[in-house]
Amino acid sequence: MSSTLLTFFYTSLFYKQEMELSLVGLQNAGKTSLVNAIATGGYSEDMIPTVGFNMRKVTKGNVTIKLWDLGGQRRFRTMWERYCRGVSSILYVVDAADRDSVPISRAELHELLSKPSLSGIPLLVLGNKIDKSEALSKQVLMEQLGLDTITDREVSCYMISCKDSVNIDAVLDWLIKHSKTAK
Repeated sequence: MSSTLLTFFYTSLFYKQEMELSLVGLQNAGKTSLVNAIATGGYSEDMIPTVGFNMRKVTKGNVTIKLWDLGGQRRFRTMWERYCRGVSSILYVVDAADRDSVPISRAELHELLSKPSLSGIPLLVLGNKIDKSEALSKQVLMEQLGLDTITDREVSCYMISCKDSVNIDAVLDWLIKHSKTAK
């Protein structure tokens, strides 16, 4: 049993935790793959693009995670704000190996975070696909996304690989820390 699952188990012995998260980012960043990695630890090369959104609840012991997996195509980006209001955290997934998409990803991230209704919601940026040789480093990704200019909320960044399950436990640990204890 992984240390993260043990944390979920021991935490659930004492109190119930709930979290609602929105996963946003450009198409093909790996949002649905991240949902699957969190829910089942599985990965599939044959993912189809999310059309609109998917919602999935994952329960580990008494910890319930409600995940909103939002489509990243241009036509769906206008609805991101609606599904990010009132969540425990916003997870912004970036394909760290697709260098050409990073400037667009930066613009979309900053546009989303400019919405007053989202002020103060913690942001976790995930640079996915670090299993590829062309992936940016964490420092370069943070600079190119302008994360240092975001000052109205907590901002964290992890580099992950959904394919190889790299740093998924660290993401879960961060999420547990940012969950809300149910009354």
